[in-house]
Amino acid sequence: MSGATQTLRFRRPEAEKSSPKPKKLDRHAGILQDQLRRSDRAPWSPSFSLAFRILFLIRFATAMYSNIDDCDEVYNFWEPLHFFDKGYGFQTWEVSPQYAIRSWAYILLHLFPVRLASLVFGDDKRPAFFALRITLAAISTFAEVFLYRQVYEKVNNKVGRYLFFMLASSTGMWNASTAFLPSSFAMYMSTFAFAYSIVPSSSSNTYRTLAATISFAAGAVIGWPFALALSLPFVFEELFVFGADRVNASSRGNWMLARWKRLFGAGALAALIFIPVVGIDSLAYGKLAVVPWNIVEYNIFSDRGPNLYGTSPWNFYISNLLLNFNVLLPFSLISLPALVITYFVDRKRLGLVRPTSEESSPFTLLGLRLLPFYLWTTVLSLQEHKEERFMFPAYPLLCFNAAVALYLVRGWMEVIFIKATNSPYQASRSSIFRLFTTSVVLFSILISASRILALWYYYHAPLSLVYSLESQELPRLLNDSGLLPTPSRPVSKQRGETRETRIDLSPIKGFDLTLCIGKEWYRFPGHYLVPTGVRVDFVNSEFRGLLPGHFSENQINSSFIWPRPQTRFTPRTMNDLNLEQPAHYISVEQCDYLMDLDFPENAVSSTLEPRYATLTDVWEKVACRPFLDAAHSPLLGRVLWIPGETWRQMNSWGDYCLLKNRDKVENKIRKIRNEKNDNA
Repeated sequence: MSGATQTLRFRRPEAEKSSPKPKKLDRHAGILQDQLRRSDRAPWSPSFSLAFRILFLIRFATAMYSNIDDCDEVYNFWEPLHFFDKGYGFQTWEVSPQYAIRSWAYILLHLFPVRLASLVFGDDKRPAFFALRITLAAISTFAEVFLYRQVYEKVNNKVGRYLFFMLASSTGMWNASTAFLPSSFAMYMSTFAFAYSIVPSSSSNTYRTLAATISFAAGAVIGWPFALALSLPFVFEELFVFGADRVNASSRGNWMLARWKRLFGAGALAALIFIPVVGIDSLAYGKLAVVPWNIVEYNIFSDRGPNLYGTSPWNFYISNLLLNFNVLLPFSLISLPALVITYFVDRKRLGLVRPTSEESSPFTLLGLRLLPFYLWTTVLSLQEHKEERFMFPAYPLLCFNAAVALYLVRGWMEVIFIKATNSPYQASRSSIFRLFTTSVVLFSILISASRILALWYYYHAPLSLVYSLESQELPRLLNDSGLLPTPSRPVSKQRGETRETRIDLSPIKGFDLTLCIGKEWYRFPGHYLVPTGVRVDFVNSEFRGLLPGHFSENQINSSFIWPRPQTRFTPRTMNDLNLEQPAHYISVEQCDYLMDLDFPENAVSSTLEPRYATLTDVWEKVACRPFLDAAHSPLLGRVLWIPGETWRQMNSWGDYCLLKNRDKVENKIRKIRNEKNDNA
């Protein structure tokens, strides 16, 4: 019977194993450390996810509404991409195989978004333009937010918060973030590299070295080789500065040898980026092409060089940066002097008071992170040929320097307040410091918003006019000639809303239309915004330099490896001396439409640049948009925008017009209509 005995055992219920909580970040572990309210909660700052969403909304608006400020963006990048994608477009001498100073590898990185848009929208090219811009907006957003969080965690919470709002609101970042330019790509990569290198170097952190080195190399090899200059402080720190290591005198030789081997190993790995870049460029040009070297050789060692395209005074970048960053520029320029002052008046702000000989001073570490912006600005200011886009790679660094300087100045105010009141407690309860930093950031945001709106209201006309051509004028031609299909009844989505009817513009090819550009050639927004079936050509003007020609339109057998062999053809009409080539012009009598700018209040005309808008016997205004006459407007009025008619009347205005050769276009309409009736 004992075998049938049952035993009950009671056990205490076991607690479920919970996953360990994530380690809370020490808000006082960064390079810069708060001295007041150290026990308080960290100031509010957006998480990575929230920061990305906020900033992407801003960058999305940038993609949709920003201007194209540089003709180099259109003719050297948008046009080659359009040629590869659609088979026609403008070609500059830089993209000729004879010179090969523009990288097809960089251009083709942007092919996927435009091809994806073509799959969705068919022959409508306009969505492809914005699809690429939105893609660039997303990349820039990720780089900026990554930098912000690194600064927030590794430097100081407040500095990170200042940096976020500076990046998000500045006019400079608005202009640079979605530009299809190698300097913008170099900006993305330099931002990633700088974010990785925010952490002090250490022998145990190999990932920092590798990630930063590859990022710097990608920006230089794929984008712009001169951007590698931004890496010099990083290289110096890797080779000679202890960083986060503590190194005694007896082991310094081995320590330095290990650091040098690690950096050169990372550099050798990063150099592999050359393989696909040189391979693609060599396929495109039909010969061995090392485009990064070609760029350096032309700009530095050539007897021709970029000075052919204009020179500027030494203070060009100071003026330009003031426009794009307003009050942030002075703060960025005082960041290193402010660090020196902080060493004497607020030394505890950087933690260590007297570092030993076995470790690096935090002042040295922070100084190395402030140095790249000074280095870049100085080198570019010494060059005679200057352009706004050259500063793009350093824009996020300018914001970082400004954020650090703002924080250090706030620290001085705290020190002065404590000395004046002899009460750290009162200082910790005072709102004057927060009010100061908030006022600086808000003032910068307001000025930047005014500047961004000025760029839209004053200079957006060229992009608006090509949209008027597509959305209004070409449908009217189809309607007048009887080729416009009868639209189906709009389908109601919700009460008060209708679904927009898309118009098929493909029959416009039968009109053989030509859109011409004269003196406004440098504001042409590119073929992606001109509907398929409309040819674009130049007419002669007072400009005596070399304008782009068309890529070869001869049918050449293509291959699967490289489908556009025309890129290997060397045009006879190209030169690198900026010498005018009359073969790139057509007669104005061949033009069906013309984009031109007229200033009625300050009219100027010549034989080659007549006031076409006033020649009403030939030209009819299809659409006009106001355009600022900057030469006859006051400085403040042309730099900023404020709502209201009073502010607008301060400035002088012109008319940026899309003009139609009335008789020529009407004859084509009648011809198409007659052919349609004959075939009926």
